Amino acid sequence: MNRLALARDMIPTPAESCAETTVNGVAAVCDPLGALYLPDSGIVVVSDLHLEKGAAFARRGMMLPPYDTLATLTVLSAVISRYDPKIVISLGDNFHDRIGSAHMPEEFRGLITTMACGREWIWINGNHDPDGTVDLPGTCADELHYGSLVFRHEPRQGLQKGEIAGHLHPAATVRRREKAIRRPCFATDGSRLLMPAFGLMSGGLDLRHKAMRGLFDKTALVAHLMGRDRIYSVRFGNLLG
Repeated sequence: MNRLALARDMIPTPAESCAETTVNGVAAVCDPLGALYLPDSGIVVVSDLHLEKGAAFARRGMMLPPYDTLATLTVLSAVISRYDPKIVISLGDNFHDRIGSAHMPEEFRGLITTMACGREWIWINGNHDPDGTVDLPGTCADELHYGSLVFRHEPRQGLQKGEIAGHLHPAATVRRREKAIRRPCFATDGSRLLMPAFGLMSGGLDLRHKAMRGLFDKTALVAHLMGRDRIYSVRFGNLLG
């Protein structure tokens, strides 16, 4: 829940807590709350919100604390307040299952409606929610092309120029003060970027996992790790395997 505390304490976020990068020539800012900001176009990108995950598990008889949606939306609201974007793009697995948006309580629906007011909101369909959203502001799409960038949920195989994707929930491990620390991260080689999962109950997949093979030029790959209150940028070769 570090991000939830950070969302409440750091509005606006100090510039030194973020990390600047480029994706296919487009300037981007990695925020420690888990969002990507594209300042030239006023776009905020988030991925893998997995809203209503607790409710989805409850429907299957597995009880989880029912606070995930409110916590995730609280952090998302802080991001919106921080950047006041023109466009918000949510990169799929916005809900944890196909019926999550239809069954979401009105309280949470109202929070999203308030955040979307006065801006364009685009829901990219994911493998968990391929049918899109129900009765929520914005539009749904399988992918979005915008200038030299393409936004989609699942990364395409092989090296891709301009792709910003989610799905794999990248994470990386570093050594600090004789301890191994594993954190979610933004992963980019300057050509494509994989987003960390924004949902507060979502896990991560290590950048050295076989599912990541062939996606990056490892000589240029940098992991922008989400620390307690800032981003730490570490080259792939300096990560623990």
